[in-house]
Amino acid sequence: MHWRNLCTVLISRLPESCTGNIRIKGGFIRNSSSSSNHNYDAVIVGGGIVGMATARELQKRHPQWKMAVVEKEDRLAFHQSGHNSGVIHAGIYYKPGSLKAKLCVEGMGLAYKYLEEKNIPYKKCGKLIVATNKTENDRLDDLIERGEKNNVPDLKVVDGAGIKEIEPYCQGVRALWSPHTGIVDWGKVTEYFGKDFTEGRGKIYFNYEVVDFKRNTTGSDAEMKQYPVCVVGKKETVNASYAVVCGGLHSDRLARLSGCSREPQIIPVRGEYLLLNPAKNHLVKGNIYPVPDPRYPFLGVHFTPRMDGSVWLGPNAVLAFKREGYKWSDINAKEMLEVLSYQGFLKLTLKNMSYGASEVIKSIFIQLQLRELQKYIPEVQGSDLRRGPAGVRAQALDKQGQLVDDFVFDIGSSDEISRRVLHCRNAPSPGATSSLAIARMIADRVEKEFNI
Repeated sequence: MHWRNLCTVLISRLPESCTGNIRIKGGFIRNSSSSSNHNYDAVIVGGGIVGMATARELQKRHPQWKMAVVEKEDRLAFHQSGHNSGVIHAGIYYKPGSLKAKLCVEGMGLAYKYLEEKNIPYKKCGKLIVATNKTENDRLDDLIERGEKNNVPDLKVVDGAGIKEIEPYCQGVRALWSPHTGIVDWGKVTEYFGKDFTEGRGKIYFNYEVVDFKRNTTGSDAEMKQYPVCVVGKKETVNASYAVVCGGLHSDRLARLSGCSREPQIIPVRGEYLLLNPAKNHLVKGNIYPVPDPRYPFLGVHFTPRMDGSVWLGPNAVLAFKREGYKWSDINAKEMLEVLSYQGFLKLTLKNMSYGASEVIKSIFIQLQLRELQKYIPEVQGSDLRRGPAGVRAQALDKQGQLVDDFVFDIGSSDEISRRVLHCRNAPSPGATSSLAIARMIADRVEKEFNI
């Protein structure tokens, strides 16, 4: 055995109290009791799909960096990334020229390539956006134009007979067919990103809830100068040259910790799904979506097949009473008061009072969603519906009551520490589909903002 490898093995078997930082020619062997072990070139806050994709991208670009991810839960993809519909979106709905549109189309291609490389199960089952009446048929023309301007591949307009060829049990007057829309388990994809990161010698800290960003006051003068940002957790701290925050449902709160503006504020919106009777799963082959109503802020109910063979119906959209409130009984008085006192939320509520009340009523009485579902597949009956899972969407809202529909980045300016912390404050749906493209954009932004 080479003497260096022999030394490494022998040192690894010593008690931690005996080792510290031991220099071997050509580098250090570090152990967890060493203070320098908590110093990193870059720390990413947030172990959701955007945070892990960003960590992976930065590591690929800068393999010499020592990097860490801190995540407040005990596993990756615990919230939005693991509580979503699992759809691989094609980029039809989004405003032409927006980052959302560009990154979704780019991200879909990158996602399929990654899934193939890693042999991650997925299905390219397609999506029908179905118009069921004249008003929806007229609105469909706008979606067709958007899809074409966004360079969504292989879109096709079909009539009623064409709908039946694709979805035999679905009815409508006309539809837009997107053959490249698919489904996957985005939580599993996030875990693969995490595996890539740790195999590249990245460190993931779980159960690490960030409570502040401060100046590093520990270690030598050289260490404090090289790693000035102290990312303060409830139980421990790590130091970094730079930090990138992908905080999802807590992105506004984390941004304020480093001196950024309160706006846009995150409003937690719960989407509750219904499950279709397994005996009726054959009614749905791919994704069946409605033509969105521009009067309302959210999409409406749709049919979503899942990788496990189940079919999800919905979701609705109701205010969650805490940032991670998956049930009506999940209540955090402080977080609820913060939302209710925000002038942007009050304005949004006044503009959408009837819609919001309707969504709440449908949440309580799930049979009221049956009529909407039967517009597309009449064979669905009330007895085929039961309550399913829920997710909470981090909806960014400005003080005018407008939903923030594109990406928001923020960096403080009050001191050196705040200028070394970059926040991705809004990575809206389709954030999972776009994650690899978003990661490239964030990495570009990191290099620009920090002159790397």
